[in-house]
Amino acid sequence: MLKNLYVATNAPRSGKSLISLGIMEMLSRRVERLGFFRPIIRQTQTPDNDIELMRQRYQLQVPYESLYGMSLDEARTLASQGKFDDVLARIFARYKELERHCDFILCEGSDLTGLATSLEFDFNAQIANQIDAPVVVVANGFEKTRNETLTIARLLKESFEEEGCHLLAIMLNRVPKAIIADVKDDIRQQWSHSTLVYALPEKKALGRPTISRVAEALDAERLCGTHGNLNRLVRANKVAATDLSNFLCRIKDGDLIITPGDRADLIVGSLAAFQSTTLPKVAGLILTGSLEPTPVVRRLIEGFEDALPIYSVETGTYETATRVGEVADTIAPDNGPKMATALGHFEEHVDLQKLASLFEIARSERVTPVMFQYNLIERAHAEKKRVVLPEGKDERILRATEILLRRNVVDITLLGQETGIRLQAEEIGVDLAGVEIVDPIASPWLDNYAWTYYELRGHKGITLEQARDNMLSVSYFGTMMVYKGAADAMVSGAIHTTGNTIRPALEFIKVQPNRRVASSVFFMCMPDQVQVFGDCAINPDPNYEELADIAIASADTAQSFGVEPRIAMLSYSSGASGQGEDVDKVRAATELVQHLRPDLMVEGPIQFDAAVDPGVGRLKLPDSDVAGRATVFVFPDLNTGNNTYKAVQRSANVIAMGPVLQGLRKPVNDLSRGCTVADIVNTVAITAIQAQTREATP
Repeated sequence: MLKNLYVATNAPRSGKSLISLGIMEMLSRRVERLGFFRPIIRQTQTPDNDIELMRQRYQLQVPYESLYGMSLDEARTLASQGKFDDVLARIFARYKELERHCDFILCEGSDLTGLATSLEFDFNAQIANQIDAPVVVVANGFEKTRNETLTIARLLKESFEEEGCHLLAIMLNRVPKAIIADVKDDIRQQWSHSTLVYALPEKKALGRPTISRVAEALDAERLCGTHGNLNRLVRANKVAATDLSNFLCRIKDGDLIITPGDRADLIVGSLAAFQSTTLPKVAGLILTGSLEPTPVVRRLIEGFEDALPIYSVETGTYETATRVGEVADTIAPDNGPKMATALGHFEEHVDLQKLASLFEIARSERVTPVMFQYNLIERAHAEKKRVVLPEGKDERILRATEILLRRNVVDITLLGQETGIRLQAEEIGVDLAGVEIVDPIASPWLDNYAWTYYELRGHKGITLEQARDNMLSVSYFGTMMVYKGAADAMVSGAIHTTGNTIRPALEFIKVQPNRRVASSVFFMCMPDQVQVFGDCAINPDPNYEELADIAIASADTAQSFGVEPRIAMLSYSSGASGQGEDVDKVRAATELVQHLRPDLMVEGPIQFDAAVDPGVGRLKLPDSDVAGRATVFVFPDLNTGNNTYKAVQRSANVIAMGPVLQGLRKPVNDLSRGCTVADIVNTVAITAIQAQTREATP
């Protein structure tokens, strides 16, 4: 069973960080205490991008300083003094210290840009051997021919094996798209070695820097632009020195315009083009030469704060253009869309199951929050569903949509006026390629949906005119799409109330025949495990039969998402010590669960402390299989449940995913109006997984 892996490269700018990210993502679904280590980083004054990327995304529970061996300057100094063995010894010691805190460590080697290439090759091979790590080598296939790519693979295999390394896989990255199919055929037909070889085509979006990355490299001063639109990709750099009319004829989407700061005409023209629906949208402006726009132009710029990013630099136009051209892109920790693009690209071209089988890593029995979140993506992707998002104009929805599409998690339908949605997406730098957008008002489905709703609710006094009015609501229209099979599931609530989201579902999707009530759970991502809280959003005061139904539904939901259900039926007393109407309800509900589902582990009545603390559990209920080990917590009423989940969420600073609705015939889920982009991505993935197990018809 492997405990580490070393990612090396044969050339600069090979896309090594893409491969490292893809492997870390795969490992995060299986390994509880995951680590990341770089033997050498460029400098210690500023954080290393790849370390920060892994540390933040995978919530690594060790300090930044523990994740690297030494700086490049330190390594150079020792090597120049003939103390190369000291370099290896110090790095090995730092690695072994990290090893004490991790079950698996991914090591990412040097970039082949700081020392002599031959020396760095030897260095990476020696480090891999010292820490007894198999190697995945990333080969730069940029601008290589078909014959050259497989030759590179053979040479790398020979080179690493000559150094005594165990070569696990070769990633031929950045292969020209024109030959990628031929290269993959050559691998299948001509590669006879046990070492795996994968070919990944050049992905231009990964090689393009964002406007914020360019600005950081230039140490530029921001004059305009908010955080949201600073992740716009720079597709090309253009120096502007012509008049406005010629300038507007030459710009293209994604251009970064470099022009002197006193060119008010080009500044105003760029802002106008950005707001126009008929002209390309540039990525941003760099104003050169420390030339400040006039006060009136500066005021104009400030009025476009949410629009075009504009920066000012001290360097001249030529020098600025040269420096911009030298900016090397990274997958920054705060760039969710680029991470999604990278992971989607990796997962499309690498057989994850086959690669993972080489690691011989058994999945952890405990489900940690990181493992839980990334299992969601893996499972949703395995059987793609179509999810309708009615709130197509919300910026968070648009950003989540882009991430979900780039990871190939689900198909998305947005509701709203198409021109307006696409214009807003362009303004904030979101790519909606592949998204279906439906405008309920203009939809050819409107009359059919209205008639269906009238047939379903006419007995409640709904007229056909009222049915049509209701179908103009995106919540009703989206729910009807799910009912009619135009979508598999719906997620809403970013700007609508819980009532607006759930009411249509209760009206005509309705509750499953084996359930008494629709209910909800929250997945509470504690530091070391995921717990399930129910019901915290739907039923104010369930009776004992409804409470038993909520408990069974919550246990089934937990089980379906990889959390072993051990049910705590919560009350203000534990065992037989308490009396009273409230505790009697919980006791009766517990007995009903035991009768209906003898396969489930359930305890109740039980207090919260006895449910979560093994010591208290042994004291109060010494013979219980659940006390101190509960994973599913069922609250006696909505007041208790809602307040408790919020108290735990805020005081313990944990992620609360939900409410996840359970018991409906087809999945509809509600978002908090304070939800983040990550919340939306997780909820959509959860909803898609629910759709995988629902009946085909309501």
